[in-house]
Amino acid sequence: MPYVDRQNRICGFLDIEENESSGKFLRRYFILDTQANCLLWYMDNPQNLAVGAGAVGSLQLTYISKVSIATPKQKPKTPFCFVINALSQRYFLQANDQKDLKDWVEALNQASKITVPKAGSLPLATEVLKSLAAPPALEKKPQVAYRTEIIGGVVVHTPINQNGGGDGQEGSEPGSHAILRRSQSYIPTSGSRASAGPPLIKSGYCVKQGNVRKSWKRRFFALDDFTICYFKCEQE
Repeated sequence: MPYVDRQNRICGFLDIEENESSGKFLRRYFILDTQANCLLWYMDNPQNLAVGAGAVGSLQLTYISKVSIATPKQKPKTPFCFVINALSQRYFLQANDQKDLKDWVEALNQASKITVPKAGSLPLATEVLKSLAAPPALEKKPQVAYRTEIIGGVVVHTPINQNGGGDGQEGSEPGSHAILRRSQSYIPTSGSRASAGPPLIKSGYCVKQGNVRKSWKRRFFALDDFTICYFKCEQE
């Protein structure tokens, strides 16, 4: 039966399958540490181990997507068994009895729970968007005169150099084509590394709603000047 220690961590013994589908379960001492955002397991209670003995296994709570009781089809000969789904792996654990099983499943689900704020309760998002917005001085762009021509059936707008009256060059109008020049500078040239990109503005875990099933899943997001990407985990 799990208990809460002096550091407010949930602790107790469980049997964990050595390798998925191996059927061999090993007795381990588990510590659910929500402050450190991880689930640790040791050979025995750390108080009974030698000084400096570390955990034999760990799992970040951020990676856990679901904790549920194992079905008879998954583990027909293992009573009081539950499964932790984390990224592309499954961890099968066996509790001591039915109450022990229920307590561990509820504790793990609560620790890794994904909470989605209700609509209209996101004042922080507005502040974040404001902080990421461009400075007011950069938003005001000078007015530029253009000459309109039709070349090969295509309408072409050419900036006019107001100082000399001739065709304006890209470098003579600071700020007029800043977005275009910035995009061009990001296109990899021959011989350069395609993986090199602009520095990240912000990165971290968010929850994302699926397009079809409408379920919420935790994903790692990365935002730069051009794109926002998401991955199953930070290692990707």
